[in-house]
Amino acid sequence: MAETTYTVKGMSCGHCASSVTEEVSGIAGVSAVNVDVASGKVTVTSEAPLDVQAVDAAVTEAGYQLVS
Repeated sequence: MAETTYTVKGMSCGHCASSVTEEVSGIAGVSAVNVDVASGKVTVTSEAPLDVQAVDAAVTEAGYQLVS
């Protein structure tokens, strides 16, 4: 298992967290997504390290910006 934390810009509410969770959960191999709206941190647990471009695409699809 791999756990990676990303910073996402633009989230401000529970709906934001739900949108990001839904999109990132759709990436193959992801087993858990934990979003902290206050800090903008998204922690992803997956079977193997994820391609950052896949995470960026999912966050962008949800309407937000992956910072790091």
